[in-house]
Amino acid sequence: MRAIRRSAKFIGRYGRYLNPWPLPFYHCAATIKGHSSYVSGLAIYDLKTLVSCSPDQSIKLWRTNHNELSNIASAVSKSPIKSVLVSKDQTVFTSHQDGKVRAWRANLKERNHKLLLLAILPTVKDRFFSILCPKKYVQVRRHKRCTWVNHADAVSALALSHDSKLLYSASWDRTFKVWRTCNFKCVESISRAHEDAVNAIVVSKDGFVYTGSADTNIKTWRRLPGEKNHSLVSMMERHKSAVNALVLSEDESVLYSGACDRSVVVWEGGGGQMVAVGALRGHKKAILCLAVNKDVVCSGSADKTIRVWKQEPERGYCYACLAVLEGHAGAIKNLAISFWDCFSDAECELRDERNADAYFVYSGGIDCEIKVWKILVHKEG
Repeated sequence: MRAIRRSAKFIGRYGRYLNPWPLPFYHCAATIKGHSSYVSGLAIYDLKTLVSCSPDQSIKLWRTNHNELSNIASAVSKSPIKSVLVSKDQTVFTSHQDGKVRAWRANLKERNHKLLLLAILPTVKDRFFSILCPKKYVQVRRHKRCTWVNHADAVSALALSHDSKLLYSASWDRTFKVWRTCNFKCVESISRAHEDAVNAIVVSKDGFVYTGSADTNIKTWRRLPGEKNHSLVSMMERHKSAVNALVLSEDESVLYSGACDRSVVVWEGGGGQMVAVGALRGHKKAILCLAVNKDVVCSGSADKTIRVWKQEPERGYCYACLAVLEGHAGAIKNLAISFWDCFSDAECELRDERNADAYFVYSGGIDCEIKVWKILVHKEG
């Protein structure tokens, strides 16, 4: 492993520079080209398994073994895939260009590993009963109507409730929908959620839904007690261009948003009322994806780099850019991060010597490659 050569500086709430953070150690452990098109989605299946998807209509499971990624299962859908998500019971959900969401089940116990298609959302039953009722048609374009259970454009992002009982899908048709995962039934559709395409969606443990849009705004939604539908709680305006990514911190007290204006805005608060307290800057082009684990935040950009940031609450919630990961030949489309404790003996010795936490960062890019990065991040104390 090698130490990063770049200088690291703390970035405070208002962009102030403080003392340097101890530099991390990192290296690219593996690179694989597993798709014929760019990597549109990455998700952690379990501690040793990664899921990836692509507009080439393929979804693949990869087993991580130290410095290698090996494909253990795959499947092909009938539409380009935009994103992927894994529930607590390890159901894999994929969103698609055709406006549908597909649910998959991995069979990893038998010798021949398989990904089996469970359902296509909306289901045939949902569509049938909606077609029969004229009141369930909604206006999606000036001269186009469709049933409320159907997305009229690509499904751009997915999110799950804390208990995985509800699935949320966001779409370029400016809406987001809510589905029950037990029977795959659509239970709610929020039309005209934004004035432009909805690019990102996340859900907190207490039921707040955050949506980010190409209209530059982030909105907070919640289903109030006694009500059947979500209603708008607040709107957050800080970005100057399209919002592409949203992620919540582990304790959900912080929301991070990445946009085409090259900044990651840090929002803090509670009860759905978030306030912008600062921005993480350094990328030269649009922020396309974000990932968080504990107090480590990763941002992927169209500038072909990944930046690793660390929060330090003891110093006024300042952030340090710990590392700039370079190696992709194109924009970084997706990130996933996991806390890892199975490095080699030499790496474990180095981790203990440096008093550091160990992470795996997975990145997928326009160059069709998936890279695995091993990172040691200094711990306080």
